[in-house]
Amino acid sequence: MSEQHSSPIKTPKQLITVVVLAFVVPVLVIVLLVKYVVGEKSAGAGAEAMTPEAIADRLRPVGSVVLAQASGPRTLKSGEEVYKLACGACHTAGVAGAPKTGDAAAWAPRIKQGYETLVTHAVAGFKAMPAKGGNADLDQIEVARAVVHMANASGAKFKEPDPVKTGEHSGQQVVAEACGTCHESGAGGAPKVGDWAAWKPRIEKGLNTLYESAITGHGGMPARGGMAKLTDGEIKKAIEYMFNAGRQAAPAAAAPAAAVAVAAAAPGKADAAAGRKLYEASCSACHAAGVAGAPKLGDKAAWAARASAGVDALTASVLKGKGAMPPKGGAAAATDAEIGAAVQYMLAQSK
Repeated sequence: MSEQHSSPIKTPKQLITVVVLAFVVPVLVIVLLVKYVVGEKSAGAGAEAMTPEAIADRLRPVGSVVLAQASGPRTLKSGEEVYKLACGACHTAGVAGAPKTGDAAAWAPRIKQGYETLVTHAVAGFKAMPAKGGNADLDQIEVARAVVHMANASGAKFKEPDPVKTGEHSGQQVVAEACGTCHESGAGGAPKVGDWAAWKPRIEKGLNTLYESAITGHGGMPARGGMAKLTDGEIKKAIEYMFNAGRQAAPAAAAPAAAVAVAAAAPGKADAAAGRKLYEASCSACHAAGVAGAPKLGDKAAWAARASAGVDALTASVLKGKGAMPPKGGAAAATDAEIGAAVQYMLAQSK
C-alpha cells in the first residue's frame, strides 16, 4: 500500500507567501549580519576615544599661563670662569708677553706693583692686552676676580673683591642721573665723558684713587656727585663707564688731519699700514702663535680655507667675534675700516 504525501501549499496565496518569504528572509539575515560586523568594528575603533585619558586630553586648554618669579640680576662669574673665558687665551701660553699663569718669576714684578695697578691694567687695557681681556660684557668685579685668580696662582695672596650688592644702578644710569651734570659738559674742570686725553692721566693714578675722589669729593665735585644715596659700587661703575667711553673715543679724536689727507691720497698704502699697525697692537696676541685655534700669520694652509670665504665674510666674522675670538679681536676702539685693513694685511702675508 503506497503512502500518500500532501503538500502544505494548497492555495495560490500560500504559494505567493512562501516565495516572498524565501526571498525576504535571506536578505534580512544578510543585512543584520552586515550591521553586526560593522557595528562591532566601529565600537572597537572608538573605544580608545572614550577612555578618561582621551576625554581629558580633548578637554585640555590649548594654552596655559605659568606664574613664576622674575629672574634676578645675573650671577657674576668666578675668577676661574673669567680666566677660561677671556684671559686664558694669552696667559696660558704666555702670548705677546703675557705672564703665564703659575709662572712666579714672570708675575713677581707685577705682583709688586700691587692689586690696584693690576686691576687697572686689566680693566682699562695695557699694551697688547685689550680692555677687560677683549670681553666688554665682563663686570669690573669679574675682571678683578680673574686678576686675583691668576696672581694668587703665581705667588700672590690677594683677597678676592667683594661682590656688588644687588639692586644697584648701572654706571650709565648713575652718569645720566648724577655725574652727567658736569661730566657731559666739562663744567668745573670735570673730565668730559669721551675725552680720553682728560681721563688718561687720572686712570694712570689708579682706579682706587679715582674711586676715593668720587666717593669723598674732590675739587669742585661734591661727595658721591651730590647724591648721598649712591653706593660705593654704583660710584665705581659710573667711573668705569665714563673712562671706558673715553677710551673707545680715543682713536677718532687722536687721528691728525694730515694723516687723513695722506690716506685719501694713497688709500692702498694707508690701508696696509693701518692693517699692520692694528695687527701688531692687537691681532698678533693670538695670530702670531696660533693661540686658541687662530690661524698663524704666514700659514698658507691655515688661511687658504678662510681666504676662499672672501675679505667681506672674514671681516664680518672679526667684527662680530667668532669662537674664542672676541668682537673686533678685542680691539674695541678700532673702526670697521681698520678691522678690514687688518684682515687684508693678514691675508696678504699668508698667500
